[in-house]
Amino acid sequence: MKTNQAELRRRLQAGDPDAFGTLFDTYARSVYNHAFRLTGDWSSAEDIVSLTFLEAWRLRERVEPEGGSVRPWLLGVATNVVRNTRRAARRHADAVARMPRAEAERDFTDDVAARLDGEEELALVRTALRTLGRKEREVLALCAWSGLDYASAAQALGIPVGTVRSRLSRARKQLTAALERVGRSGQMKGGRGISARSIQEGSR
Repeated sequence: MKTNQAELRRRLQAGDPDAFGTLFDTYARSVYNHAFRLTGDWSSAEDIVSLTFLEAWRLRERVEPEGGSVRPWLLGVATNVVRNTRRAARRHADAVARMPRAEAERDFTDDVAARLDGEEELALVRTALRTLGRKEREVLALCAWSGLDYASAAQALGIPVGTVRSRLSRARKQLTAALERVGRSGQMKGGRGISARSIQEGSR
C-alpha cells in the first residue's frame, strides 16, 4: 500500500511512534543502500541506518507538514550522520594509532564479499569511488543511485540546485577518469576492466 506522505509528515512531526515504524519499514533499505554507497562498508552502513533513524526522531519537529516524499529529508539526515561519523573517526585516529596492534580478525563481511560474483571488479569500483571528494560522492549517491532529482538532492543536502548540478558534473568527470585508471590497473593484473554500469551493480 502506498504511503500517504502528507499524513506521514504530520504524524512524524507530532512524534507518533507508529509513524516512525512506518518510516523505518518504508525507507530502511533506501537509507542502508545510500549509507553503503557513501561508506563502502556493510557493517558501517548498518550502524548508519540505526543512527539515522535515531537522529530523525530527534529532529522530528523539523519535518515540514506539507511537501512530497520524506525520503529526500531522510537521506539528508543519513548524509549528515555519515559526515559526523567520519569526523569522530578522525578525532580518534591518533589515539587508535598509538594503541598496541593486535592481529586483526577476519570480518564476516570479507567472507560475504569473497563469494560475490565479480569480486575483483567490485574492488576496482570501490577504489575509483574513494578518489572522489566527499561532496561529489554525496551528490553522486543521491542522484545516480538513490534516484533523486536535482531539487530533491538539493533539499537533502541543504544546498542550491545549481550546486547539485555542478558537483554531479564534476563527480562524473572525476569518476570516469578514476575508472579508466583503475581499469587499466586491473587489466594489467589480469582483471577484466570495469564499466560505468558496474558502479551501479556493485554498489547496491
